[in-house]
Amino acid sequence: MPFASSGETPVTSFAAPLDPSILEALARYDTPTICNAMEIVAPERRLIGFTTKPLVCPFPQLPPMVGYARTVTIRSVLKSSLPADEQAKRRIDYYEYVGTGFGPRISVIQDIDGPDVGYGAFWGEVQSNVHKALGCLGVITDGSIRDVPQWAPGFQALAGSIGPSHAWVHAESFGVEVRVAGMTVRSDDLIHADSHGAIVIPHELAEKVPEAAELCGRREAPILEIARSKDFSLEKLKDALRRSAEIH
Repeated sequence: MPFASSGETPVTSFAAPLDPSILEALARYDTPTICNAMEIVAPERRLIGFTTKPLVCPFPQLPPMVGYARTVTIRSVLKSSLPADEQAKRRIDYYEYVGTGFGPRISVIQDIDGPDVGYGAFWGEVQSNVHKALGCLGVITDGSIRDVPQWAPGFQALAGSIGPSHAWVHAESFGVEVRVAGMTVRSDDLIHADSHGAIVIPHELAEKVPEAAELCGRREAPILEIARSKDFSLEKLKDALRRSAEIH
């Protein structure tokens, strides 16, 4: 079971995963396009559900990742108060949480060190390889990462910073609601992310998003066509905008 530190309540997981074909369809689009599509299917979420602060992406060439969130809070300035045997048990509990449930999975980690966020890196050569082996596609964190040249191949990272030390870094809680770079995430939320950032896609809306993404592309096509044309003119742009607005 997910561990929650004092005062926090684990969030109930969704009962069943989505059809894998839906995740495959979502992965065909970059995250800005998914954000555009979400504006169509859920206009009430236009100001919520996505990262709003810049994150470092050391591997921008990697394709978009789509997976279910594994949520964690960490801190590194203060040493864990738990005895060594309890720390070891919690580490195993954490890995069981990350490595179980439906997948693929994405680790979403909030650094709760306040003004010292990113002081120590939870992520590096070891954790990236371990989490990849546990079925994770990557990590989204406002904390720091390190060991970039030794990072697990194909394991994506969006991080608040890059730093050299892990200091006293340890997991405080997992399976609880977190907020990373302006994006609020619960355990098992569906996440779409690439080098631009990340967005939460509500499970009940996921099947509608690829079709909306296609609609966005069709609406942009006439505008891009004239904007890239040697015969561009303001009148032709006006016509393209009119034709775009008529596409449904």
